Amino acid sequence: MSTIALRAADPDGRNATVSADDGTPLAVRVFGPDDASLTVVFVHGHCLRADSWSFLREHLLPHWNSSTRMVFYDHRGHGDSGAADPATYTIDQLGHDLDAVLRAVAPTGPVVLVGHSMGAMVVLAYARLHPAAIGTRVTGIALLASTAGGVTSVGLARVLHRRAVSSFRTAVRRAPRIMQASKQFGSRILEPIMREASCGARAVSPRMVAVATAMLNDTPLLTMASFLDSLIRFDETATLALLADLPALVLAGSADVMIPFAHSVVLASQLSAAELVRLDGAGHSVILERTEEVAIALLALVDRARDAIGPAESDYAVAG
Repeated sequence: MSTIALRAADPDGRNATVSADDGTPLAVRVFGPDDASLTVVFVHGHCLRADSWSFLREHLLPHWNSSTRMVFYDHRGHGDSGAADPATYTIDQLGHDLDAVLRAVAPTGPVVLVGHSMGAMVVLAYARLHPAAIGTRVTGIALLASTAGGVTSVGLARVLHRRAVSSFRTAVRRAPRIMQASKQFGSRILEPIMREASCGARAVSPRMVAVATAMLNDTPLLTMASFLDSLIRFDETATLALLADLPALVLAGSADVMIPFAHSVVLASQLSAAELVRLDGAGHSVILERTEEVAIALLALVDRARDAIGPAESDYAVAG
């Protein structure tokens, strides 16, 4: 059973700690009232944290009144959440963690799930693991800069083959301090390349680049390495059939070299109720560099999800 513990009050949201089913503490922040008629849960990407949604949240808050609640949380091994056995660093486990967050923070009422990159993969894994929730609890999904499978087929992720990933994980476990120092040195050298890969063709705010770089540098190498095997094996193509009639948003940048836009085209083609949005010139960090446009698309998705909710589902009852 997942449990929730309140943390210090925050004028910019309420902090809580949710205990995952294996006891791993997950850091959560909630914006909006507990009796809101709809909850939107944001699921971040690999080596990021809940703060990656902060610019987007600033755009959404003025548009959503007391009828909408937003939930942000850090994956295990990321941000302020606890570390766990590296054997649990899989996308399936993150799907179970998402379920724990929902049970603890939003136990009843309709939910829209929003995932970026690996976070969208977690949303797809959750759908397979909890199919009864799709169309009942979960009334809409957003898959941003992501894929249902074949992440190593095109783009920069082609370098992630199983032998390379296995060697990297072994090196991290045997010499963590040396590898961490190498990571810090390498990040300084590779920062211009990563900036181009993440931010696409347009110039972006130095503040946004600094935020993204800090999140990447703060992620433990063991976390970074341990999730790679699950990423390269990821395939939820069959799961898309469960989501075919659900209001959906599939959004990505045309200049995303991490997970190229072609993946989004394939995703949207399998989801009959999906809106496909292409942001020209945007890179993989689309939620940071094209925040306003992403916010507009999400507002439209939530409106569609509300329209799809029947009278019974719209009566929100907070579990006692």
